[in-house]
Amino acid sequence: MNISTRVKSRRTEANLGAERDHFDKQQLSSISKAINSTETPVKEKHARRIILGTHREKGAFTFWSYALGFPLASSSILSWKFCHVLHKVLRDGHKNVLQDCMRHHSSLVEIGKLWGNLHDKYGQLVAVYTKLLCTKMEFHVKHPEIPPNLEASDEVLEHTAGTDINNVFQLTVEVFDYMDAELRVAETVMRQLNTSIAISTVTSGQCRLAPLIQVIQDCSHLYHFTVKLLFKLHACLPADTLQGHRDRFHDQFHSLKTFFNKARDMMYFKRLIQIPRLPDSPPNFLHAASLAKHVKPVVVIPDQDEPEQDDDDEPEPLIEVSNVSASSLQTQPLEPDIFDKTFGPPNGGFDDRDLQIESLKRDLELLRAELERVKAEAQRYITQLKSQINSLEAELEEQRAQKQRALVENEQLRMELEATRRRNAEHEGLQTTFIEAEKRAQATEQRYNKLKEKHTELVSSHAELLRKSADTVRMLSATQQTQEEVERTKQQLSFEVDRVKQEADMKLEEQKFEVEKLKREVEEKMAEVVRIKATLQSSQVTSEQMNSSMTALQAEKERLTRSVSEKEAELLTLRQAAQVQQSSLQQERDRNSRELEELQGKLREKVSQEEQLKQKLLEEQFALLLGTVAEAEKIIQDAVAKLDDPLHVRCTSSPDYLVSRAEAALDSIDKVKKGHADYLSNMRDAGGLLRALTQFSHLAADTIINGSATAHMAPTDHADRLTENCRSCATQSIQYLTDLKSKATLRKADPASIRAIIQKILHLGQELRPKGMDVRQDELGDLVDKEMAATSAAIEEAVRRIDEMMNQARKDTTGIKLEVNERILYSCTDLMKAIRMLVIASTDLQKEIVEGGRGAATIKEFYARNSRWTEGLISAAKAVGWGATEMVESADKVVLHTGKYEELIVCSHEIAASTAQLVAASKVKADRNSKKLPVLQQASRHVNEMAANVVASTRTGQGHLDEKDTMDFSGMSLIKLRKEEMESQVKVLELESQLENERLRLGELRKKHYELAGVPPNEVAEGNGETSLQAHPAYMSPKPTKPALMKKPALAQKPNIPPKTTFK
Repeated sequence: MNISTRVKSRRTEANLGAERDHFDKQQLSSISKAINSTETPVKEKHARRIILGTHREKGAFTFWSYALGFPLASSSILSWKFCHVLHKVLRDGHKNVLQDCMRHHSSLVEIGKLWGNLHDKYGQLVAVYTKLLCTKMEFHVKHPEIPPNLEASDEVLEHTAGTDINNVFQLTVEVFDYMDAELRVAETVMRQLNTSIAISTVTSGQCRLAPLIQVIQDCSHLYHFTVKLLFKLHACLPADTLQGHRDRFHDQFHSLKTFFNKARDMMYFKRLIQIPRLPDSPPNFLHAASLAKHVKPVVVIPDQDEPEQDDDDEPEPLIEVSNVSASSLQTQPLEPDIFDKTFGPPNGGFDDRDLQIESLKRDLELLRAELERVKAEAQRYITQLKSQINSLEAELEEQRAQKQRALVENEQLRMELEATRRRNAEHEGLQTTFIEAEKRAQATEQRYNKLKEKHTELVSSHAELLRKSADTVRMLSATQQTQEEVERTKQQLSFEVDRVKQEADMKLEEQKFEVEKLKREVEEKMAEVVRIKATLQSSQVTSEQMNSSMTALQAEKERLTRSVSEKEAELLTLRQAAQVQQSSLQQERDRNSRELEELQGKLREKVSQEEQLKQKLLEEQFALLLGTVAEAEKIIQDAVAKLDDPLHVRCTSSPDYLVSRAEAALDSIDKVKKGHADYLSNMRDAGGLLRALTQFSHLAADTIINGSATAHMAPTDHADRLTENCRSCATQSIQYLTDLKSKATLRKADPASIRAIIQKILHLGQELRPKGMDVRQDELGDLVDKEMAATSAAIEEAVRRIDEMMNQARKDTTGIKLEVNERILYSCTDLMKAIRMLVIASTDLQKEIVEGGRGAATIKEFYARNSRWTEGLISAAKAVGWGATEMVESADKVVLHTGKYEELIVCSHEIAASTAQLVAASKVKADRNSKKLPVLQQASRHVNEMAANVVASTRTGQGHLDEKDTMDFSGMSLIKLRKEEMESQVKVLELESQLENERLRLGELRKKHYELAGVPPNEVAEGNGETSLQAHPAYMSPKPTKPALMKKPALAQKPNIPPKTTFK
């Protein structure tokens, strides 16, 4: 028997091993045929086998184990087809594929960065495709309710969005980003097809177009999600808040519609996919009724027969059953998956997180069962208390009945006593009867006292039950679900007990009143007895007459005696019943005390559990604090590391921005101090301190980095102090964060030293701010008019002098020199006329700006209110006037042959830059719909054309006048030629050295220019660098490695009024 079982197990293991080998071989074959460097589309059958393999092994472990071996960094086509297969696996593979792919997220990012930096057509496609895949994985990991194929119902989308409008807003932004990534891939593919003149029927075009099928499927679902979410947002938020969302949706709508229309016209897609048609116009989100008109676009993949398999393709894997007997199949029909049974679940089964999740689920179920048990126990206690109250109420009713019967007996006794008094009014033996009646009254009073004691015991029992009920209520306070019911029960019990107390008090008062009444009656009877005695003494004469009635009275006495004995027997019976009731009450009291002790024990357990939970909460809050402090330390350490980074040396910052960062950091220190105090007062809530520390770390790091960047452009003394303070700020910040990490030093941690250092950085930044000009604000308006008038006058004077130079050149020169001089002077005249028209257009636009923006204020007040803009106009006007004057001087020198043609070219560039500055300063406050703004722009373009004409005329004239000697080397020997070559190389090296030195000198001059202007060079380049580069193409360095300080400055001179505008 054992041998047969062993043989069967060996056969099963062999079959499973063979099946696993066959599966691995088949997967390797499909992956290698699907992902290769051939520029052909991926075959559907290979992709389908890979997807079926993920469902078989419940993951993508085998796929990634083979895919990681491909040289993706060496072939862009291989990487493109790998991304295509991965996209299909993510969409149609097993649900565990997403988690397996996330483990290789960083590898995808690196591949995308690598191909994005290379100039390769497929490389650019791979770069955008990897971004799409990373975005897709991140989105579905964050929202696991939505599957990777995006086939989710509207209910699932509603559940994912939730009811919090912030979550809906964030989900909408993420769907927008998702759609952007999809459309970016489609647009890149379509653009490459247009540029390479490829068509969809060629394999190279199909290789690019094949992944767009998955893109079309994703975009149709994402479009529907976006419409649903935007309608939901518009139902909860105002329309102005969502203007950006609507604009972004409209852009995506038009891009998606264009993409669908282009794809629908391609022959490749017509047989593979049915592309839906989008509406002519996007939905109107401002009308909620438009949602009913929205139709979800549906993509249809038509069924088609697969082509014949190639000879080298292997058939689909089948389970080998030749060695398995039919009996074993019949006896084990419910056997689990043989692959999972042999090799285990994918990726080695559950990992630690799965085990932890299962453990947490079991703990949650235990806690739920415990909560249900506590609820049932509380309900049972409440039921027992209610039953005890009902039993006590029944006993109270019984005591009331007994008391009523006693009252009836008292009434009967009183009636009998009155009858005896009437019968024995004149008899001596009546005194004994009265004495016995008094004894009965005393016995009745004692019985009333006993009943009162019994009632007192009942009241105390009620009080103990009330205390027990209150303890039960306190014990069950942790169970919030039953708190209200217990409270109502407590109120009902209190009400019932109060009512019982009131009734008992009323009955006691009635009993006391009855007893007092009986006492008064007994006293009256005693008085009557005394009177009867007196009557008996006075009626001794008639005693013999009463002897006849004594026999009757004696018989009555005996009857009364028998009645009293019967009453005493009844009283004894009542006393025994009271003792039995008292013993039962004592047993009930003992049982209640035991239950009370049990409840108190459970209450102590609950209190200890609550203390443990509080301690756990404190530890979790402190752990969160440690994590936040660690992240803050990393941020500040990263900022300190950048101080020594060689790449950071070229970074600069303005003092104004440093001051703003330092002020924000000081405010964050106050928040940290407040959050620290709040945490020390209530260590169960560290939220305020965590938020303050996060903000402080970022602002402190920002202050350190910007302080170092500002120091790069500051004087040496200020730079050294600023850098030292930045390092001290980092040191003190890390020390403060270190104090927060230890419970011993947590309370004494103080950010005062950080505040002091940041204040020093703030003062240094304020010292480094550029100093403003000494012109009063009320003089700016007059100064603008004066400078514009002076500029116009300088241009008129330049035109006049050019005319004089023209007349003088005609007298002094002839021939080619006269022609060259006339051409140069004509171009200079045209340039001056163009500048004059530009100044006039700028003045008109300036007047329109002032009239439109000053309102009820005067013109001077407007200029004073916009002082920086006014100073820019003044600086630009001065630069234009100075450039015109310098050009006239240079032209005069060129005509007289005392100057250089290069000076005239440089002056032309300076005038173009100055006019560009004037145009920029004029239109910065102009209305975009202004009619005078196009006139100014046209005048600016005309000035640039005229400046180019001047440069062209100068260079042409210089070419005509320069005489070039003919190089004749026919009479030189080899040695002579060698010597001349060496001398020529020496001159070339000397000229290159001089050129390099002049470039360095030019860079230093520009650096000094920026320092005098009060604006860092990089900020000027950011503010107006585009204009400068366009106006000075000849001054751009041909070497791209030159530092930014060697770029052409934005201003044509060192103006007296430096611009105060700080660009950031």
